[in-house]
Amino acid sequence: MSVRTNPSQFQAGTAVIPATQVEITVSCRGLMDMDAFSKSDPICVLFTKDIKMNQFFEFGRTEVIKDSLNPDFAKKFIMNYFFEESQKIKFEIYDIDTPSARLADQDFLGRLECTLGEIVGAPGGKFERPLIRTGGNCGKIIVRAEELANCKELFTLQFKGINLDKKDFFGKSDPYLEFSRANEDGSFTLTHRTEVIKNTLNPTWAPFQVMARTLCNGDPDRTIRVQCLDWNRSGRPDFIGEFNTNFRELTKGDSSKNHFQVIDSQKQAKKKKYVNSGEIVLLSCKVDIQHTFLDYVQAGTQLNVTVAIDFTASNGNPSTPNSLHYVSAYGAPNQYASAIQAVGEIIQDYDSDKLFPALGFGARLSDGTVSHEFPLNFNPNSPFCAGINGILETYYNALRSVQLYGPTNFAPCVRHVARFATQYRDGSHYFILLIITDGVITDLPQTIEAIVEASFLPLSIIIVGVGDADFEAMNVLDGDDVRLSHQGKQAVRDIVQFVPFRDFTSRYGQNISICQAALAKEVLAEIPDQFLSYMRMNGINPKKQ
Repeated sequence: MSVRTNPSQFQAGTAVIPATQVEITVSCRGLMDMDAFSKSDPICVLFTKDIKMNQFFEFGRTEVIKDSLNPDFAKKFIMNYFFEESQKIKFEIYDIDTPSARLADQDFLGRLECTLGEIVGAPGGKFERPLIRTGGNCGKIIVRAEELANCKELFTLQFKGINLDKKDFFGKSDPYLEFSRANEDGSFTLTHRTEVIKNTLNPTWAPFQVMARTLCNGDPDRTIRVQCLDWNRSGRPDFIGEFNTNFRELTKGDSSKNHFQVIDSQKQAKKKKYVNSGEIVLLSCKVDIQHTFLDYVQAGTQLNVTVAIDFTASNGNPSTPNSLHYVSAYGAPNQYASAIQAVGEIIQDYDSDKLFPALGFGARLSDGTVSHEFPLNFNPNSPFCAGINGILETYYNALRSVQLYGPTNFAPCVRHVARFATQYRDGSHYFILLIITDGVITDLPQTIEAIVEASFLPLSIIIVGVGDADFEAMNVLDGDDVRLSHQGKQAVRDIVQFVPFRDFTSRYGQNISICQAALAKEVLAEIPDQFLSYMRMNGINPKKQ
């Protein structure tokens, strides 16, 4: 019996892409010997942290390796990796002395806490750190991360039909193809649907691209079912026929093995002279390696983050509690500090020197000038801050050293970072500008022009709106729906992501840690795709190590 898919979900040229997965491999060297008459029998246990509960939960365990202080664990941990999240993880090593599954019954050898980003961001994917345990040196842990290789193959396929069955009373057929991969239980999962070709029995469909992980999950012999259907205005397609193939056969290209008989099994059972319901021919098959964000990061591409902070008077007097720049005596961060922490804590894992330029705009300086692009540390020759704490410390100091003024101009800061990005078009560096602002932008035309020019560069812009202002203009800059253009020149890619902080405070209340995690996930979600769009647009491949 042929499977009919829901016609209301028809969208030509779509494909479902699962999350990126990384394989974690663990080794240890120089572990403590806890056994009197032999060496330790180590096991590694991985924990992941639930940000909402602020608690670690066990993710998995390796096998136990007998009598070894330098184990190489064979069992891997397979984890979903999300660039936009700070995925906190913990490794604990135990010496297994009893049959009990309770870790409390075993000897503790050491632990390491880090983020998954630190591991995948390490050069070559190798992350090496000392284990922590009370009592001094207890050895080291070596963690390697590798994105699963079968997630990188990109198919470009094109098919045509020959003499397909006529299904329409007043016409011919409106055929399209649906590709589904076989599941272990015998069912099939839809992975791709072509466009409809109207009123023809001999269609030639446009070339389409689909990842191997989507089409067959990287298994070259996994059955791929192809159904040929006739589109109907009613939304219920007519079944023309189907055939099966696999990755291995498709990669042989236009050959006799890729000339398929389209079979309707019900017709075949009823009609003795039935031959087929037409034929489908593979015109071309090209397989490329689709480099991922991790490929570039592990090959050495550095992410460089610049923070730009709004010092306009609309923020309110910093000494009053209702100001967006108010620094509480009780240590609670304001929305500016929360945004810096949320984004910075993730980005810093991918920056080797952890030195971040920080700018301010819209302030009157001590010499009476109004600046829309000044270094927060007031050192134009070295505007760098050491880590996220350094940015926060410099920000708080600047609040005491300038007068909030105005107006709200973005273009100078955008052009400031663009000047640096212009010097690194080879893929060795990628720049991210984080703008935190409370107000309505006053130089919108100039900012649009600067963004259009920057779209050609290795640069992404994140804008976080704080407070309750009208941020309608910011949605114009975020070109998800309509690509930005200035005087007839269009941005070559979308490089801006805008998010109002109030969306998270209203959703999660005053739980700052959850607000920060949700904010970071939202604003950073588009960075990997923006990053890859630049690399692919310019034909840049990861550098070989």
